[in-house]
Amino acid sequence: MDLSSPSGSSTLTLSFIVLLLASTGTYGSTFTFANRCGFTVWPGILANAGSPTLSTTGFELPKGTSRSLQAPTGWSGRFWARTGCKFDGSGSGACTTGDCGSNQVECVGLGAAPPVTLAEFTLGTCGDDFYDVSLVDGYNIPMIVEVAGGSGQCASTGCTSDINTQCPAELRYGDGDACKSACEAFRSPEYCCSGAYATPSTCRPSVYSEMFKAACPRSYSYAYDDATSTFTCAGGDYTVTFCPSSPSQKSTSYSPPVSDSSSTSQGSDPVPGSDTGYAGQGQQTQGQVQGSVYGSQGTGSEMGTGETMLQDGSWMAGLAMGDSSRSACASLAMILAAFTFPFIFS
Repeated sequence: MDLSSPSGSSTLTLSFIVLLLASTGTYGSTFTFANRCGFTVWPGILANAGSPTLSTTGFELPKGTSRSLQAPTGWSGRFWARTGCKFDGSGSGACTTGDCGSNQVECVGLGAAPPVTLAEFTLGTCGDDFYDVSLVDGYNIPMIVEVAGGSGQCASTGCTSDINTQCPAELRYGDGDACKSACEAFRSPEYCCSGAYATPSTCRPSVYSEMFKAACPRSYSYAYDDATSTFTCAGGDYTVTFCPSSPSQKSTSYSPPVSDSSSTSQGSDPVPGSDTGYAGQGQQTQGQVQGSVYGSQGTGSEMGTGETMLQDGSWMAGLAMGDSSRSACASLAMILAAFTFPFIFS
């Protein structure tokens, strides 16, 4: 090939663009689920509207084991752990917490019944991924998210505290198997951030959400929680660990809690526990991101700050729909089109 010719130069440019697209997360992310609980859990998976279903929507994960799944670029959805599940020989059954109502191991497009700890993800098309651990729908077991590789902050997040042991009687679920959110317990607009309380300025933290926030400073505690609860990373792979600090796993490699929220480490940032102070805790800023809302009606409308309500009622920051990511993708597409167009008519 004559590299000095226009066609040879264009071919090299196209190859460069393809490599650039690949380096910005074109192939998606690997999610690894690790169970450090002293019991079996059954992870549930729900893809948001418009996202493809992964290779499974629910599976059994015995203690001490892990399993990995591949998600394509642009995927968004949530993960959680079902506990106390009992399935018969035909695979029919139900779970004590996090049950998705499918009456089988696979959740087949159904979400978790609260109270449940949620991990929420939106993978960028060619920019930042957004992720969080949410207690907006309550809590059932500890969970953290860690990142391997990737660029940017890529901090760990989640909740290592056992909230069930400090759950107020009015939020207690079952025999102490989980802790309800105030919204789930009282079904009141001020706790659910609905009706007249459906904006950041009218829906304020309650004594209950502040309890969740004190126990797990980096997790969403109510619908309009502060900016300390959403994290970003570009091109990383994620590990979701259930019961990361389980007493049965004293050799855990996780670092003890710290209070520094500005770490820029990749995949090694420790997650605060219940005994850790956190700067800015309990404060609220305009344009915050909602982790999830129980019983809310998704509208697909935008808040005007790069945050979008998904059709399942959850708020996620921009789907990497943020302006910077979209602009980067648009620029690459325009460059690609500019070099492809002449060949269509040659």
